[in-house]
Formats: sequence, C-alpha cells, structure tokens
Amino acid sequence: MHETESTPQRPMIDDLPRPQRERLAHIDFALYFLGELRRLDLAGKFETGPAGATRDIAVYRDYAPENCELDPAQKVYRPLPTFKPLFRHSSRRVLTALSEGFGEGLGDELEPLVRCDIPSPLSVPDTSIIAPISRAIHRGLAVRLHYTSVQSGRTEKTLVPIALVDNGIRWHVRAFDREKQEFRDYVLTRMENPVVLEDSPAKRDESAENDPQWSRIIQLDLVPHPTHPRPELVKMDYGMLDGVFRLKVRAATAGYMLRRWSVDCSPNHELPYIEHPLWLPDPLALYGANNAQLAPGYIDPKELAEKIKAL
Repeated sequence: MHETESTPQRPMIDDLPRPQRERLAHIDFALYFLGELRRLDLAGKFETGPAGATRDIAVYRDYAPENCELDPAQKVYRPLPTFKPLFRHSSRRVLTALSEGFGEGLGDELEPLVRCDIPSPLSVPDTSIIAPISRAIHRGLAVRLHYTSVQSGRTEKTLVPIALVDNGIRWHVRAFDREKQEFRDYVLTRMENPVVLEDSPAKRDESAENDPQWSRIIQLDLVPHPTHPRPELVKMDYGMLDGVFRLKVRAATAGYMLRRWSVDCSPNHELPYIEHPLWLPDPLALYGANNAQLAPGYIDPKELAEKIKAL
C-alpha cells in the first residue's frame, strides 16, 4: 500500500509575515471601501513589481475565494456580492484613510481616497514643537522651554511630559511642572524652543502612574437629552442598545471630552437639546475631576448644595 502525500496546511493569516499581511489588508481595504483593485496600483504602493502583486492577489483569493473576481475588460478586480472582509478595519482608521489618504507620511502629498470635506483645524502646533515633546514622552525625559500663559505671561519652565492630548479644539501636553511640583496641562502652540534634557530623566513621582488625574478612570453613562423630540435618533447616532451610551475617560480629560461632545451636564438638563443631544444624568460621576468645570452646564455639587441651602 502506498502512503498518500498530505497536502501542506495553509498558514493562518496571523502567522504570515507582517509585510505580506499588510499587502493583503490593503487588497481587502481597496475591494471593500473603493470597490476595485488594480494590480499596478498594488505593485506601485508596495514596490513589489507586477509579478509580486499578482502573487499577493492570488494568495488573497486563496484565503477568500468568494471575495472578488477579475473584470477582464477593465483589468480590475471587483468585490463579489458574497464579499466578506478578511481583516477587521477600524472605522476611525478607515475614515482617516478615506478623508486624508494613506501612505508613509512623506510631505503633504497625500490625497483623499474619495471626495470628502472635513473642517480644518484652527490650531496646529509646529512639528519643531511636537518632535522634542514626543521624544521626551517616549524616552521618559524632561524638557526645558519657554511658555506663555494668561496668568504669568512668558516664563521658562522645566516639564516632564507624560502624554499628548487632543481636546477637539487644540493639542496640549499633560506634564509634571517641576517648579509648581504638580501635573498640569500645557498647550503646544504656546511653547517655544523645547529642548530635551538628556541628563534629566523623569523621577518616580513625575511619571504617568503617579498622576492621580491621569490614572483615574471615570465611567460616564450618557442618555438622550430628556427634551429631545426624537430620542430614537440619538440612540441610533450613538449606537445605544439599551438607551445608554457608556464610555470611560480619564479624569484628566473628562471636562474636555464632555465639552467636545456637547453633553449637557447641568443637573436639570437645562441646556437646549438642539445643541446638546446627550445628557449626563449623574454629574457626581465628575466629582474630583479637576477640569469638570469645562463640561457644559456643570455645577460643582458643593456649589449646588449651597444654592439649595440659600433657598
């Protein structure tokens, strides 16, 4: 009796080399979100040459035979009605790619993949500021810079940056201020000439783990504004399965985020629903968050208690 040769088992997608997975993911993306894939586009993007692109498409079709077919007239691959994405595509990354293009970040030459219009940021820090700050965060070092604030004007500071934060209006840095001996927020566009201090590593009490506002996580349960005439639309907009939109934020960013999302945080939902479709029923969830006063309509519980006493 002759032994039959076993067919080599195809490796799992996750076991493929990363460069190959990236090429297969691009094929998946183009078919799913653009509805077409050209062999030459794939070869040009990854510099694999036409033969390499042909092999990648063949591998993709081996893993997902019912996902695409070749349109011989136009020499383009198109998704079939049976298409199912082979990779998980993050909605945020997809929208970023569609609106801003994707590539290796060389210059400002990237173009949107589909017609799109997004608001331009009004406050954009210069890369000469971003670079030393991001290096300091990555390596755990302090920086020396000049900073201009409303209260103190232009002063020299030594900061230990721990994180970059986009609050929806501008970028700021969460950092330990060695002069004030506390963690604070500093706006990137107000910084001048930051210099990384190679011989000044962050001390233990200057690390992110020792910033109570950064380390503390707050759960916010948001609901449709009680005066909204179509609460079912709000539930659809935010994917509410049980009428509540639950999310977790850091205490250090809670006020910024609630203002960015236009959430009514007043105790009696006093703000207009047209501008604030969401409401925070339990403002005590923000108790202890240093920037809670930035949240629309928020009243400190102590201040509210004093008002009630006065009545």
